Amino acid sequence: MKNIPHEKAGKDFTAGGILALSGRRTTTGDTGFDARVDQLVKDWAGKANPDLIEELIISALRLARHDVSVAELKLQNRVCKELRNAWRVFRPYDNRRKIAVYGSARTAPDMPEAKAAETFARRMVEEGFMVITGAGDGIMGAAQHGAGRDNGFGLNIRLPFEQGANDTIDGDHKLVQFNYFFTRKLTFVKESEAVALFPGGFGTMDEGFEVLTLIQTGKTAILPVVMVDAPGGDYWKTFEQFLRNHLLKRGLISAEDFSLFKVTDDIEEAVHEVKHFYRVFHSYRWVKDRVVFRLQRKLSDTQLSCLNECFGDLVKAGAIVQNGALPEEMDEDTIAHLPRLVFTPHKRNYGRFREFINAINDCDPAPCA
Repeated sequence: MKNIPHEKAGKDFTAGGILALSGRRTTTGDTGFDARVDQLVKDWAGKANPDLIEELIISALRLARHDVSVAELKLQNRVCKELRNAWRVFRPYDNRRKIAVYGSARTAPDMPEAKAAETFARRMVEEGFMVITGAGDGIMGAAQHGAGRDNGFGLNIRLPFEQGANDTIDGDHKLVQFNYFFTRKLTFVKESEAVALFPGGFGTMDEGFEVLTLIQTGKTAILPVVMVDAPGGDYWKTFEQFLRNHLLKRGLISAEDFSLFKVTDDIEEAVHEVKHFYRVFHSYRWVKDRVVFRLQRKLSDTQLSCLNECFGDLVKAGAIVQNGALPEEMDEDTIAHLPRLVFTPHKRNYGRFREFINAINDCDPAPCA
């Protein structure tokens, strides 16, 4: 198994795409209370950003003055607790890339789809990834077994009929319990650097469409999404055909949106799709109206020229330039040494952004030669 460090400074799963707050300091409306909150945070001396901790406390205090039901307060409290616990579990593994594996809990262990999921998870661990599943049986249990206990996370959802954790992850400290699907789905997306979808039911469809929607709308960072059939299977091939026949033909999605995912029934092709995404590309973030692509290595002048020629439609102003870290990126000191591609883009077609990343990874010697 490869153990490839993945340098990141507390992953921002939106790649800096969270819209800024107003910039005005949040207040309770009472300067005396504001001072008490400020002193409380100072006395606690935590590691986290004190200004944002104050924001959280003041938001809770302001909520207490609203006409909020007990059920609503319980929901908000439970959400905060679930997310805090999940982030605590994942934090020690920040330097490892992870892949989320989705699929049906009803798939029998001897079915081809389960065997494919187990093989795929084992191969991803060999390539240095950890594996995140929904902790159940079926596809999830197969992938969990393929990854092994040490290299797997389980995000279990509490259901009325009590879905239990599979044998591989049950009792492990990397098993996280969730009461809400939306906190669980948020954690899947936040903690993953890749997504693999195997055949499944409503839940798998929901998770797959949510990931694609978040990427397509720029609400999460672009990451590789592979839809994996068992050898000779047609589950995802049929799904892709549905998208082409009913969504694309009606103009409900763009042709470039098909670049956001890959359908295959070949395990090694699926593994390559994920690996290749990080061949040269490392990550990206937004700095105001500019997008900054961080690379594993510097590109040649010829390669840069070709990117400008091929992807001029992405550029709103100026050109794609190569330089070092911007001053605004100094909060990510562990990756400040990486070379950058920087430009001001149109923020309207993330399928083309994915094609841009593909071109960066393929540029030997140039992406459109």
